[in-house]
Amino acid sequence: MSTEVKVPVLGESITEATLGQWLKKPGEPVAVDEPIASLETDKVAVEVPSPVAGIMGAYAVEEGATVNVGAVIGSIDAGTGAAAAAAVVPAVTSTAAPAPAAASENSDLPLSPAVRRLVLELGIDPSKIKGTGKDGRLTKEDVVAAAKGAPAPAATSASTATPAASAPTGARQEERVKMTRLRQTIAKRLKSAQDTAALLTTFNDVDMSAVIEARATYKDLFEKKHGVRLGFMGFFTKAVALAARDVPAVNAQIDGDEIVYHNYLDVSVAVSAPNGLVVPVVRNADAMSFAQIEKAIGDFGAKAKAGALTMEDMSGGTFTISNGGVFGSLMSTPIINPPQSAVLGLHRIEDRAVVRDGQVVVRPMMYLALSYDHRLIDGREAVTFLKIVKEAIEDPTRLLIDL
Repeated sequence: MSTEVKVPVLGESITEATLGQWLKKPGEPVAVDEPIASLETDKVAVEVPSPVAGIMGAYAVEEGATVNVGAVIGSIDAGTGAAAAAAVVPAVTSTAAPAPAAASENSDLPLSPAVRRLVLELGIDPSKIKGTGKDGRLTKEDVVAAAKGAPAPAATSASTATPAASAPTGARQEERVKMTRLRQTIAKRLKSAQDTAALLTTFNDVDMSAVIEARATYKDLFEKKHGVRLGFMGFFTKAVALAARDVPAVNAQIDGDEIVYHNYLDVSVAVSAPNGLVVPVVRNADAMSFAQIEKAIGDFGAKAKAGALTMEDMSGGTFTISNGGVFGSLMSTPIINPPQSAVLGLHRIEDRAVVRDGQVVVRPMMYLALSYDHRLIDGREAVTFLKIVKEAIEDPTRLLIDL
């Protein structure tokens, strides 16, 4: 007797996905709720859990296929995990590929699809790697670091046995890789934003001296009390909330021939994920403390690296903050995240010569960029918004007394 495995409900308005990877091979033991496949939607990767315990049966679709919600993608055959394991082990030991076997035997570890794929490619035993992600989960960085510190006899022997297969020095090579569904969606949304919105960017610079001094003074006490580091995003999120009260159009959106104003601030924070840039949402950020904001952003960053972001994490958002400074960007013109109407771009901090009270002094400066939809936001409003953010960062006391 076998049980069908169907594509689960993926979220509001999402009707199809791409089968990115099978996490279990036919004949392998499967526990109830254990991930057996990874689906790629327009926003995140979703793992498909096994509805029952048993043995992985035949695949109904192959990797890369587009599947609809409710479609049958495979089956789980009846059988106990012990019996299935006994059936699988002889086949594994008879092969000459120990690396996949090691990963298979540790398939009960909480590995994200990206990490599991990397483990198989590098031939690393995940049970021997200490995870640094949330709840001890392995990250791609953990696997890469373990691979660099461990010998790779299979790769060495292969390169020794077939030296002719190595490309000659200076050879011109090309590689074609199919775009993931997430990357395709990012491309479509960004191009749509350019085609639909009247995009414009205004710039300003901000003296980071006060914020840097505040962090240096209170970072140890802050981390000791709240268990999280005091970063820059808390200050900028608070500054954006302050500015949005005076310039509500920046936190609004166009819906048909109407303008929707929000009396709350849901901040989409751009973070890097294995398959591209994603923007999880910190909800009601205007009502959160510095510690709550930093914790929320830190949790999203860890989930993004582990490929564990959910549809709920990604939905909504009324304003976006993108910090290209962590990658060394000096200045950029960020693109809005539809249907939002504005995005604040942060950049790297560097010492520059500025004039203060008639004297040339060196200050840690950062360029700010506000890209906005000119259909809704006037230039005066955009400049005013950015000016309020600048003043709040240069004098953080304003954040406490609501100026």
